[in-house]
Amino acid sequence: MFTGIVEATGRVRAARKTSKGLRLEVEAPWRIAPGASVAIGGVCLTALEGKGLAFDVIPETLKRTTLGGLRPGARINLERALSAGARLDGHIVQGHVDGSGVVESFARKGGEATLSVRVPAALEDQIVPKGSIAVDGVSLTVVDVKDRRFSVALIPTTLRRTTLSRLRKGDRVNLETDVLAKYAKKKSTVTLALLKRAGFV
Repeated sequence: MFTGIVEATGRVRAARKTSKGLRLEVEAPWRIAPGASVAIGGVCLTALEGKGLAFDVIPETLKRTTLGGLRPGARINLERALSAGARLDGHIVQGHVDGSGVVESFARKGGEATLSVRVPAALEDQIVPKGSIAVDGVSLTVVDVKDRRFSVALIPTTLRRTTLSRLRKGDRVNLETDVLAKYAKKKSTVTLALLKRAGFV
């Protein structure tokens, strides 16, 4: 589990296609034990044995995320897994990306920026104003949601410590909706089905 509070940004050293998907190598400011979980751009990956920070990315992950588009030299948000007893400063982030969105606008005014992202139709009802969302692994608070778009405000600290300041219109970003919203949606769907079965709807 993660918090969406990015610890550092790393640089992609290599991204090589393999028979199993993609071998991703990343330069990071710390060493990771083999088998440890790391959020790479919001995607939970398992560190491989050997020198440096390397991961195998399977086809399912490549299909749902933006990792397949990474090239050597690209900057990426990094977060190590949450330690037991640690403070949860962001929100509960699983690193299980739900899909990718497309940046529609990135407007700066003073020290703040407003980011607007178009989302897949299947995710829209899991995003609510004042709720949480992870964008490329960064925990953010939703400002509003309308017509398959949501917006978030980015403070100077977020712009300085993450890769979000580099986003431009048309860029794809990894999205993970709030796990609580997913359970709420599931419960409401089941409840509605039961009501229909009982003849109340």
